[in-house]
Amino acid sequence: MTTSIRRWVETDTGHRVPNHKSKCKHFHGHRYRWEAEVEGDVVTESGTSEEGMLIDFSDISKILNEHIHDIVDHAFVVYELDDVAKNALSEMGDEHRTVLVPFIPTAENLAKWAYEQVSPHIKTAYGNSLRLAAFHVRETPKSWATWRP
Repeated sequence: MTTSIRRWVETDTGHRVPNHKSKCKHFHGHRYRWEAEVEGDVVTESGTSEEGMLIDFSDISKILNEHIHDIVDHAFVVYELDDVAKNALSEMGDEHRTVLVPFIPTAENLAKWAYEQVSPHIKTAYGNSLRLAAFHVRETPKSWATWRP
């Protein structure tokens, strides 16, 4: 029987969906919530720091901060073929953080991207089965996307 836990970080991140039929084609930003769902077996090794846990929540936070937050917080995520956005943001020079990605930065695609950034860093420390089961991205309080392999 497996157990699952979730941990999240939030970022203020901008993007645009260049082909969108409505207002999302414009530059705008969101308060994103990036939520990792980890699944596995509880550590049973007596006397260990993680006894009774899947993984320490603070360890997940470190991974999320390093591989998500510190990359996209206060940055614009831009599709690498979106020349309009790249040209506009390049006018700001080094004063602006632009993260180029090989996909249109929708919540769905960002959830898959985040999964791929985080999954290799979820490691089993005490022989318990452990894996990143899913990654959830909240773009607005009413709008979520989830990536599951």
